[in-house]
Amino acid sequence: MTAGAGDFADELAAERRTAARLLLRKPLVTPETHPEEFPLIRRHADELARQFGQLLGYRLVVEPGFARLLKAGLGRNSGRWLERGSGAPFTPRTYAYLALALSVLVTAPEQLLLSEIVTRTRAAAAEAGIDLGEPNRIVERRALVAALKQLMTWHVLSEDEGSVESYSGDGSAEALLTVDREIARRLVSGPIGRAPSADELIELAATPEHAGPRHAVRRRLVETPVVYVDELTDEERDWLRRNQRREQRTFEEFCGLDAEIRAEGVALLDPAGELSDIEFPGTGTVPWAALLVLERLVAELTPDGGSADLPDGRIESVLAELVERHRKAWAERYTESSELLCQAVTDLLLRMRLIDRSGDGRLRLLAAAARYSPEVTT
Repeated sequence: MTAGAGDFADELAAERRTAARLLLRKPLVTPETHPEEFPLIRRHADELARQFGQLLGYRLVVEPGFARLLKAGLGRNSGRWLERGSGAPFTPRTYAYLALALSVLVTAPEQLLLSEIVTRTRAAAAEAGIDLGEPNRIVERRALVAALKQLMTWHVLSEDEGSVESYSGDGSAEALLTVDREIARRLVSGPIGRAPSADELIELAATPEHAGPRHAVRRRLVETPVVYVDELTDEERDWLRRNQRREQRTFEEFCGLDAEIRAEGVALLDPAGELSDIEFPGTGTVPWAALLVLERLVAELTPDGGSADLPDGRIESVLAELVERHRKAWAERYTESSELLCQAVTDLLLRMRLIDRSGDGRLRLLAAAARYSPEVTT
């Protein structure tokens, strides 16, 4: 191969890596959201589809107006909740509105009024035996608006005239909306036709069909901050032990991730700091507090590494000391509510796989927590 041919091959590989990283971070990409990267996805669509299918068992759909990476999920209690604009998590009622609205939009006309969506959504609820309550209650309108705004974020809906938001305060408010039925049809990645219940849908979607432990372990590596070997099945643990060095090279070539391999498990690290949707360590009260809590817990419980059970109330007591020390630098909404701060810190550490919660509700400090040792300057 000539130098020029080698340079061209490297350039193509770099383009595919850029496109793959974007799809892992943003499973729905359009020309409007990513005008520079979308042409790369179109250019390398066949090879990207092959790579995602072979490595992770994910299906990639690339159309002129969007690219959709159909991730399968990792099973129960592994997902991230959706949030409203205020930061409040979706309630079960809001999720119900989201599913019902999406179900009627896949066959809706290209344009329709907001009032038509309301009518169709409530009809779908009645058909499914779901009680949505009094339609004029403000709590119902706000839940529906939150669902529709999420569909706008996903580019299923767009406003032509009027505002969806206005329906929250005025049940007679109207808006003209455009529906992208193709994106609507591609949003759900699970095998709905084979799942008679929500629980079975989650289980079927998370179970690799043919690749055995290979896809299961790789999905965990890509989609979670750290994979602990004691959480894997015997078959998965054996596969990872035999292939971890090869997988290290594979993920570096495919999406530019470095593998940190320890006796307790494996973590894929992104040198560019782009792929995670959780910023940790990061700025702001909750990441700062979580980092300082980790420092104290590791020093007390696992100074030589490993894992350990957390004494009841220890996170709360450490946070109380930290609030007194850093009150002026931290957000008042957290310093004035110990319960809110403790819940936010605990949720962050759980999502980062630095602590875990057992079936009886007890918390456990995990081995990866020892990686974080901040130095505080005042």
